[in-house]
Amino acid sequence: MCGIVGFTGPPRPDILRAMCDALAHRGPDDAGYAQFPEVSLGMRRLAIVDLEGGRQPMANEDGTVVTVFNGEIYNHVAMRSELVRQGHRFATGHSDTECVVHAFEEHGDDWPERCAANGMFGLAIWDARTRRLVLYRDRVGKKPLYYAAIPGGVAFASEIKALLVHPEVSRELDFPALYGYFGHKCIAAPHTAYQAIRQLPPGHLLAFGPETGLGTPRPYWRADFSPPPAPVHEDQAAARVLELLADAVRLRMDCDVSYGAYLSGGMDSSAVATLMSRFSSRPVMTFCLGYEDLTGGQAAGKDADLRFARMVAKRLCTDHHEHIVSAAGFAKDLPDALAAMDEPFSGAISTYFLSSFMRRHITVAVSGDGSDELFASYLPQRLAFPLAAWRTYQAAGRGYAELTPAERAALVPFDNVEGVSFLSRLAACPGDGNAAWREALSVFSHDERRELLSPEFVDAAGETVGKSLYADLAADLTAADALNAQLEIDQRGLLPDQVLPFVDRLSMAHSIEVRCPFLDHRLVEYVNGLPGDQKIRGGVTKYILRRALEGILPAEVIDRPKEGFVQPVYTWMHGPLQKLVASSMDGLPDALFRRRTVACLRDRFLSGERGLEARIWNLVCFSLWFSRHAGNI
Repeated sequence: MCGIVGFTGPPRPDILRAMCDALAHRGPDDAGYAQFPEVSLGMRRLAIVDLEGGRQPMANEDGTVVTVFNGEIYNHVAMRSELVRQGHRFATGHSDTECVVHAFEEHGDDWPERCAANGMFGLAIWDARTRRLVLYRDRVGKKPLYYAAIPGGVAFASEIKALLVHPEVSRELDFPALYGYFGHKCIAAPHTAYQAIRQLPPGHLLAFGPETGLGTPRPYWRADFSPPPAPVHEDQAAARVLELLADAVRLRMDCDVSYGAYLSGGMDSSAVATLMSRFSSRPVMTFCLGYEDLTGGQAAGKDADLRFARMVAKRLCTDHHEHIVSAAGFAKDLPDALAAMDEPFSGAISTYFLSSFMRRHITVAVSGDGSDELFASYLPQRLAFPLAAWRTYQAAGRGYAELTPAERAALVPFDNVEGVSFLSRLAACPGDGNAAWREALSVFSHDERRELLSPEFVDAAGETVGKSLYADLAADLTAADALNAQLEIDQRGLLPDQVLPFVDRLSMAHSIEVRCPFLDHRLVEYVNGLPGDQKIRGGVTKYILRRALEGILPAEVIDRPKEGFVQPVYTWMHGPLQKLVASSMDGLPDALFRRRTVACLRDRFLSGERGLEARIWNLVCFSLWFSRHAGNI
């Protein structure tokens, strides 16, 4: 696991080292550099596999193919065996990085699919034979990779902060991208907060050559929700899900350093910890996050995390650890946690606080991340079938009172007066397909953003104002049913844009590598081919996963309502964090915001009005990011 950087053009050693130094947190164990007349490559290493022989940059036998590699190839042993059979000679004992250069040498640009490379990666390959630089990002976007055009070429890095070190990378803000943040809590890829910097999409490669210039990203893999030729019985599906998940966990336990697991006591993390215990000859270290200063609100769920995690840890005989965070500690570390994202971000940041504690014990952590986007549990996913059914009833001119019990069952869990009212509001959103109603779930609506942001900001946002992010995400879907359509949208957007960035950045800020077995591409491809009614049935989320884990986990864990690995910030905001909220909102720059609108929101919140928490937190996080990064602008 590493941070990687590089740029084309003549060598500039001072810039290369400075870019690497900006990523020291991603790789505290080593630094490496390779400089050629046409390209410079650098890396900071967190040693995980082949501690002695895995130094980078790494080359093939004759030095014509060189890589800097951030990530892991979990099936590198099988890949190495096949490459040796094909005549390649390896210099290291068991480095997964060396497999990359030989795989590229053997198969060219499409090596990830030709070799069935199972892993997470953001990497760069310099091919001296063709004078080409090729950048890659893993299939689902677990590892980041950013790039920027510079005079005569391209610069790249694992994080934005390293690209901003390069003197030829502009720091001008991307106002259309920032406008989207106020709807969706994050910046939507491929855009970033900066005009000049773009993020390579998941499952894509990007090539640069002196003659051809910088190309456009092209996919080598896409998520496919097309149903299989023959229906899959749910018993067969549940057995296959467990088989694939178990093997994914086994592969992710292969490392040469200490490892452990996040354990919140929910179904996903408990399944991972349970399977790890099956494959481990010693007690697995598990880690749970708890909170002080909680009264009401989210307190019950957060207390349940500790209680359920202790139960699972006791059942598995793990080496269990708890880390308790206070509101004061959260407020103290919040600016650093948000700074790790490099962009405005108002999603979950709990990973930052638990990873800080875990680093005292381990270097690699296995987590349950990705399960929600695979098996379905979020609100838009829970809405998919009920909203489709309600639209059908409305089109036939039938109201709720006229529905049969079976028809009402199709609306679960929205089969009540309040739920039907919610469905009706979403169904009435103007526009076709999925885009309109998904946009209606935004933090700030387009109308609210026009009132919130300064006229200059709105003008600079241009065509983005009023445009739905989901119009692009919902284009050319392969899904055959309403729920799978929402999962496909979320695997294109929410997963790589919000979930995986906070997993990566907030753990790597403390030099912790997180591995996500639910995002093994074999499991992803299999589950994406299952029908939606095997994922949510009768309002029961993650139905097929629950079936798969019967007999593996206690029933009370399988049946536990989803809590989510989120901080109790909405509760704290009305108490110990209230001063932070007020000062952050006061710090919003007048050049970007309408002061009257901000003051009104602030006063309403401070007076005790509920239901504003998501919008207020969105503004607080933007203020803290802007105050920290204004010097880059």
